[in-house]
Amino acid sequence: MDVIDIHASCDGDFIAAVEAESGQQIAECYQCGNCTAGCPFTFAFDIPVSQVMRLLQAGQKKRLLTCKSIWLCATCESCTTRCPNNIDVARIMDVLRHMARREGYASERGVKIFWDAFLDSVEKHGRSFELGILTTYIAKTGRFWPDMGLGPKILPKGKLGFRPHEIQGQKQIARIFDKFRQEQRS
Repeated sequence: MDVIDIHASCDGDFIAAVEAESGQQIAECYQCGNCTAGCPFTFAFDIPVSQVMRLLQAGQKKRLLTCKSIWLCATCESCTTRCPNNIDVARIMDVLRHMARREGYASERGVKIFWDAFLDSVEKHGRSFELGILTTYIAKTGRFWPDMGLGPKILPKGKLGFRPHEIQGQKQIARIFDKFRQEQRS
């Protein structure tokens, strides 16, 4: 376990930026641990959700923006649902991901490539097209062999479509991405 001196590098501007972007009051978290207890990915996180919140309260910007946990968070909102103070913890994790990308801290190359492929797929098709995401991921990472054994298990179940599904509102979803990019530029 890493010991972190929370007084050594408290970045108050970081705390204020996360609060402004997320609309959440970080100080309201009193470390009950419900977010960590409800998180289905705690086993894979390098920093459990409650500790992410504590490090955020301590202004530990670099530690948070370089951790794996923010990239592994599925934004399932179990943490948000379980929070007794109605803190939207999933929103905070999302804000931390965006900050990490903007500031060049996205160190997990494979996770970043997957995240980008997922967002590109949603923008283009209005929802995730799994085979397209997989193809992009393999092409950009070269990770073909590690997951090759999954193909024979997945394909017969019909869980992996060969073409993206058409949805209603596809153009509206693309406009959401355009609006987000415009806001990022200003």
